[in-house]
Amino acid sequence: MKLLEIANAGTLESSDIQVIIEPNENNGIVIELESVVKNQFGDQIIDVMMKTLQELDVKDAKIFANDKGAIDAVIKSRVQTAVYRSAKSNDYKWM
Repeated sequence: MKLLEIANAGTLESSDIQVIIEPNENNGIVIELESVVKNQFGDQIIDVMMKTLQELDVKDAKIFANDKGAIDAVIKSRVQTAVYRSAKSNDYKWM
């Protein structure tokens, strides 16, 4: 899926994650993560985001994520929503 513009999903509330995504034309995927649980779960959070991007066939994206203790299902849904908003797509395929 090709990203077209900057988009976001999520909040800064406890147990949520705010994801801001933007196109990163021909530069792959870059993820910047801030998290209250980064030391314990940072690798897992990034892994969930990467797998979600792969499922949506996103090859070039820059992501800033600010996590407040979100579980994997919330992380995945926020990334999906941000991607669909950025791509201006209504062809939802929730996984």
